[in-house]
Amino acid sequence: MKHLKTRILHAIILGLIPFLANARTGEKRPSEYVDMFIGTSNSRWMLGPYAQVPFGMVQLGPDNQGNVWMGGYEYSINNVSGFSHLHAWTMGGLMIMPATADLALSNPSTDSPYLGANAGYHSRIMKETEKASPGYYSVELYDHKVKAELTATTHCGVHRYTFPEMKESRILIDLLFPTEWDYGFSVKDAAITKVSDTELEGYAMCQSGPWSWWNEYKLHFVLKFDRPFDRLDGWNAQGIHTDINEIKGSGDIGAFPIYETSEGDVITVCSGLSLVSISQARLNMETELGRLDYDFDKVAEAARNEWDTLLGKIKIEGGTEKDKVKFYTNLYRAFAGKQTWSDVNGKYIDAMEEERQLESGKMYGGDAFWNSYWNLNGLWSIISPEIIDNWVTTQLEMFRHTGWTCKGPAGLEYSGIMEGSHETALMVSAYRKGIRKDGREIYEAVLKNVTEPGINHPGGGNAGNPLLDKYIEYGYMPMEYGVISKTLDYAYDDWCVAQMAYAVGDRKKGRELEKRSMNYKNAFHPELKYVVRRDTTGNWDPHFDKFSNAGFIEGNSWQYSWYVPHDIPGLVELIGSDEFNRRLEEGFAKSEKYRFAAHVFDRTSGQTAEFYINHGNEVNMCTPFLFNYSGKPWNAQKWSRAILNEFYGDTPYHGWEGDEDEGQMSAWYVMGAMGLFEMDGGCSADPHLEIGSPLFDRITVELDGRYYTGKYFTIETVNNSKENVFIQKAWLNGKRLTEPRIPFRAIAEGGTLKLEMGPYPAADCF
Repeated sequence: MKHLKTRILHAIILGLIPFLANARTGEKRPSEYVDMFIGTSNSRWMLGPYAQVPFGMVQLGPDNQGNVWMGGYEYSINNVSGFSHLHAWTMGGLMIMPATADLALSNPSTDSPYLGANAGYHSRIMKETEKASPGYYSVELYDHKVKAELTATTHCGVHRYTFPEMKESRILIDLLFPTEWDYGFSVKDAAITKVSDTELEGYAMCQSGPWSWWNEYKLHFVLKFDRPFDRLDGWNAQGIHTDINEIKGSGDIGAFPIYETSEGDVITVCSGLSLVSISQARLNMETELGRLDYDFDKVAEAARNEWDTLLGKIKIEGGTEKDKVKFYTNLYRAFAGKQTWSDVNGKYIDAMEEERQLESGKMYGGDAFWNSYWNLNGLWSIISPEIIDNWVTTQLEMFRHTGWTCKGPAGLEYSGIMEGSHETALMVSAYRKGIRKDGREIYEAVLKNVTEPGINHPGGGNAGNPLLDKYIEYGYMPMEYGVISKTLDYAYDDWCVAQMAYAVGDRKKGRELEKRSMNYKNAFHPELKYVVRRDTTGNWDPHFDKFSNAGFIEGNSWQYSWYVPHDIPGLVELIGSDEFNRRLEEGFAKSEKYRFAAHVFDRTSGQTAEFYINHGNEVNMCTPFLFNYSGKPWNAQKWSRAILNEFYGDTPYHGWEGDEDEGQMSAWYVMGAMGLFEMDGGCSADPHLEIGSPLFDRITVELDGRYYTGKYFTIETVNNSKENVFIQKAWLNGKRLTEPRIPFRAIAEGGTLKLEMGPYPAADCF
């Protein structure tokens, strides 16, 4: 025990060193640049001002909406309905709310003009009392006269509530409440049990809404109170029950410890969560909070230090304060949307609801890897290769035990979201970049995605690429069976697996799949040079409209006709370089006044509107860097800088204009601000990154020595400014660059990219 205390004290001192050093120099900690409220008036359920650590299972924070698209937290609503622990895609769980007003156990939508204003246990807030920083959130609940503070570890939350003088102060524990989408989730079976007058334990068997029917999960929890409660009451479908030891039921169910409080009384509630068991929830709590003495301030500082360590992997110099806020906020978001589903000892529940034990690493989950290969995967691989390593572990565990890798492992289930199987790109890239060494097993796993048609998985949901057999038979996806855009996603998957085949020596399969990856050309109309729907007889859509969403997933033909990440030179040749550049230039010119976003039209189907570049959804995120392949790299520099400045904002109402899918849009900003973009997903034999127009004078990346030989990679700019966005000359480690890209190995080995900037395009910049 003595040695344990010494280690804890040593860790705390180490954690304080950066803070004390910054205090002496006046330099801000990276986390101090993060504005947790940017974009939160246009954000998804999983990206709010939550207290969490990187990839935390627990994302503890305020909710204030009903079951609606982009539900959860909305900045413009001056109300809090409660503080819930899970904000994962398709998943919610365990809401806690301190309450001192008249007893109310319902939780209607606080954005309702009728019920929300006058019913339920929610509370109005004064906006100026709301504070948030990485690992911390606080607000004063006006109607309950309670100050609420929150912090978290990976599997645990810590609540600190400061109460007024009241005969009856309650801490409500609600197991059913609104989440995202129209139907939220349901509770099929639940129990809350009194272990002592300072501890509760329980579980909730949850079923996600009809649109995510495949996601059933059992959330286990332990709650530890630092002060004994006077009485425990609860409610279920049968009504309110007083002075209980246990409450059970389904549907709307909860409990509430009751206290008599004096003015300023502080009560701390610690929560430990697990999808495995109550004993595992307790183990998570003892492991993560026990070492910090269950102390709120120590937990908050540990969370802050964890974020500072991660965010500090990239040091930026120059630029404006606004640019730095946007940079570190987006860097933060790139690590805040996904979750860790394995427990502290490596136990987890697989897609068949079986308990498993990891030998090493972690199990992650979240929404799809749809086009995350352009930026999110690349950012992770540069500054946190361990996360890429763990993602491959997750995919291979799923392949070994439940038969397939997964394109969107929400709660480690087979969601079937989104298009293609682009986890393939992450896995292949991990091998190509040297992060993983088990190439044969990776190859076996990803090969299945392009050789066997997808299935309805026995554990629920869909695995693999649906109707792959039709794609192979016709060389494209006929409109009778699916959207034509599947052709493009499947062709990219083919190419990625071909690269893995070459890497492990299966050249025959590599050649076969690389040839099949050219199927994208079968989706291009020979005269129009746009992607157009075709039927099984080969006839083209007679009602073609390049701005229509019909036949495409979250995009239109104009946007998808740029979507060939593995063969941009071939795309330039197919369209013709002059027409290629003309279309792109027209698209950017006409999209600038819309901040390069299609707004509402990014999610509709069957409608038509004249929107070109839509940075608000994944399909178009490659467009500025296409100019690097068409002989006009200065346009890549111009338009990537324009998107950084105009599409991305620094207010709650203008953070981004579209669907921030768990960090992909944020990662684009970070990589773009560094002047980098990974066009083919890093899967080629010698992965390369495109060069754009960095925002800062100097960017220094600290590399992970466990994976890479270099210590630092630096990007320097000379004469950089708001006006000087164009590269005049470029050098890599002192050698003049002749093309607008650098190999990934140059980063991994450490070195310097130097760019001389100017106000006008330079035809000989490369």
